[in-house]
Amino acid sequence: MNIPKLPIGQGIEWIEDWLMTYFGPLFDLIHAVIGGMVTGIEAALTFLPAIVLTLIIAALAYWIGKWRMALFAVVGLLLIDNLGLWNPSMQSLALVLTASVLAVLIGVPVGVLCAQSKTVQNIVTPVLDFMQTMPAFVYLLPAVSFFSLGVVPGVIASIIFAIPPTIRLTNLGIRQVSEELVEAADAFGSTSGQKLFKLQLPIAMPTIMAGINQTIMLSLSMVVISSMIGAQGVGAYVYRAVSQAKTGAGFEAGIAIVIIAILLDRLTQKLFKTKQQN
Repeated sequence: MNIPKLPIGQGIEWIEDWLMTYFGPLFDLIHAVIGGMVTGIEAALTFLPAIVLTLIIAALAYWIGKWRMALFAVVGLLLIDNLGLWNPSMQSLALVLTASVLAVLIGVPVGVLCAQSKTVQNIVTPVLDFMQTMPAFVYLLPAVSFFSLGVVPGVIASIIFAIPPTIRLTNLGIRQVSEELVEAADAFGSTSGQKLFKLQLPIAMPTIMAGINQTIMLSLSMVVISSMIGAQGVGAYVYRAVSQAKTGAGFEAGIAIVIIAILLDRLTQKLFKTKQQN
């Protein structure tokens, strides 16, 4: 006896059509906001000459991580410029920064809600499992359907792929705050908001920052995949090199991505450690 196939695919497409019919203006608004954010960040990154922005980043790296990080920033960014990949790299960096900022703005509050409510955590956890295990390419399909081709669906797919660590580690960090400290805060008459902002979040900050760092790295890992749906940047160079079997060009673009990844990873880690020490 053959069991009929469950119409899961048809159901998903029906939901997609229903959302487009009744929430089309909302998707247009989201498209405009995210597109504006990416354009603004990209304009800010490309406004200054490459050498000037390199020196600014090197100064920031020296302030945060001392001379070795500054030296790596100078050498790495000058190499990107020398390879002719400066503007594409800034386009990719704009996509990553936009996706990371939005993921943090959404993920931290959701993580706080999970920490404060067991019911919310039980609902959100399976969703996070789904988001982390579903192949990233699958995210591109609804993103393109709702937001057409371009950088915006790439940002949306990056947020979906990268947001779970921020939510999970925010939840974990707050739940690991000592019960004795929470009880002491209650004994002194602290409100829920005071406990959260003056006790739980400061203590949980190292764990939360670790989640944010992972979110930034995961956003960067989506650069090449996002190029498949029209997102410009250095990821598009990698994708073209793969499709045309140009090993050298692909390796050059890959070096640019590696340099950006190391800079973002080391700078955020050093910045978080500096804040923790202060």
